Amino acid sequence: WLKAQTPKQTELECTEAYRGLSRWVPWWAQAHPSAMLSQQELDNLLTILREPNKPFEQIAQTFYRSFTKPDQFKAGCVICMLIQDNLLTQTQRMVGFYLLYDIYRNEGQATTPFVPLVLEIVEQTSDAAERKFLLQFLSSLPKDLPKQSVQSFLQSCTGDEREIELPDLAAFRRMHQESAPTVGASAALGVRPVINDGSDGRWVSPPDDISNVSSKFPDFPLELNSEELTLLSLEPAWARPVPPLLEATVDEVFWLSPSQLLSEPLWDYTMCVDTSRGTEVKELIGKAVKTPLPANQAQVIVDGLGQDAKLVYHCGMTPKKLPELVENNPQIAVEVLLKLMGSSQISLYFTALVNMEMSLHSMEVVNRLTMSVDLPPEFIHLYISNCISSCENIKDKYMQNRLVRLVCVFLTSLIRNKTISVTDLFIEVQAFCIEFSRIREAASLFRLLKTLEAESPGPHLRKDSALAT
Repeated sequence: WLKAQTPKQTELECTEAYRGLSRWVPWWAQAHPSAMLSQQELDNLLTILREPNKPFEQIAQTFYRSFTKPDQFKAGCVICMLIQDNLLTQTQRMVGFYLLYDIYRNEGQATTPFVPLVLEIVEQTSDAAERKFLLQFLSSLPKDLPKQSVQSFLQSCTGDEREIELPDLAAFRRMHQESAPTVGASAALGVRPVINDGSDGRWVSPPDDISNVSSKFPDFPLELNSEELTLLSLEPAWARPVPPLLEATVDEVFWLSPSQLLSEPLWDYTMCVDTSRGTEVKELIGKAVKTPLPANQAQVIVDGLGQDAKLVYHCGMTPKKLPELVENNPQIAVEVLLKLMGSSQISLYFTALVNMEMSLHSMEVVNRLTMSVDLPPEFIHLYISNCISSCENIKDKYMQNRLVRLVCVFLTSLIRNKTISVTDLFIEVQAFCIEFSRIREAASLFRLLKTLEAESPGPHLRKDSALAT
């Protein structure tokens, strides 16, 4: 598998076979790029290989219990490496060969990834028993072999000195090449990155005649690190020299290489930023809904809406957000409502303004709107009625007095500016003034109503005055 052993195989062919192992389980090679087996799994595998007196089928069952289906291929690759590096005894090699055969026995494949190893060992081995053992896998396996142990098989081969005739191994190689996954030429240039070195005395290489290992080295020491058994390869580094610069001609611009360069590039943070006023106005209005804005930012919104009135339709403003905008930034709320006067949704904004909780800011917004545009009379009447109801329903006397003062000042401003007709709300406003007559602003409003009554006495005012009296 891993190294050229005979002149019949070139280095490229051998490394192709080595790299081809990983092609059989590509998903595993990606998930586990380093060691094939953990140290515990490697110890279990070596323990299984040291069972010369047990039947082959019993050893195989122990192997299948120790390794799951995905791990069986990895264990087979480790067996191949141990055999190639001559790190196993004769009995261990036979157990390993049987496991390599049995892993794919019932898969129904035309070939297996371990066939090249078997063909290589059949040609190279000087052990007649091992050659006889391997040739059975290439032809037909005797039915009684799984029930035999390694020792019983070796005893059956004792005294048999007949020369074994090799079949046409080239045919087996062609069959394997036709069925095995192909490996690219560039991917096959790697070599195994691990070379066993016995100089530290941790292990001793077995003798050339592996048939005598089991008798001469019964407790053959084998200490391996699991990271030494890997399918990763040491690939050649491709030389990619930098092409030389051509001499510049007379009509070309010379490339300047300054001696001092900036360590970090200067980034222009204004790149790809939308600097249009619409984006800025949209961001500021979204902020104005949540918190009061400073004067300079509020002026940006006023200027932006003054330059392009259609921005109000694209700034994300909705009737639901109007109460919060009124409380946080009443000036901006007035500008937004003025730009929305021609909108089909202005009635929804008026409804939101009427239904919101009465406050100084809401009255300020309504008062400024009445001074700028003609508001629908029904909206003004409904808002005034809501203000009067809010004053009557509040329980806290302090807050009630404060709110009554604000409403009276608001109504006085509307009446003096002739924004509303007194005749339409005379009864309701006069009753409000009488109820809160203890407050100075309410008494002043009542006197204003009496003055207007005297200046333009009409049937409604005379009737309302008599009723009030």
